[in-house]
Amino acid sequence: MAAGPLVRERGRRGRRRRPLAEINVTPFVDVMLVLLIVFMVTAPLLTTGVTVDLPQARTSPLPGQDEPLVVTIRADGALFLQDSAIALDELGPRLAAVKERNPELRVFVRGDKSVDYGRVMAVVGALNQAGIGKVALLTEAPRTAALGAAPGPR
Repeated sequence: MAAGPLVRERGRRGRRRRPLAEINVTPFVDVMLVLLIVFMVTAPLLTTGVTVDLPQARTSPLPGQDEPLVVTIRADGALFLQDSAIALDELGPRLAAVKERNPELRVFVRGDKSVDYGRVMAVVGALNQAGIGKVALLTEAPRTAALGAAPGPR
């Protein structure tokens, strides 16, 4: 009878344990959260441009993947293509040349809310004469609609 328990113990020792097939994802999640925070903090710092006070409106985000050109009209009426100052009579020919290379060109118009409506329409007219068919007017989301969220172009 004494040999019986010894045989069982040897049998247990001789068995191989299966490898544990679980992955510890906690370090991966920690790294991803740190990267998310880093990108959330640095992304607003990377966007530069002309400062304008956009009007607020309830709109849906614009569809599309490609990077559009932005025409900005400051409160004093100064006109910018991306970050470069440009005269209204130069805007049409320059955008027409860009449109020849990219027929699907989209242009966003950012106008300060204190700009004269006629100035905005003169810019839209110049875009129309240049053959730009995809024009969008940028606004900010109302602060009441985005509780706690930073307003951005819509």
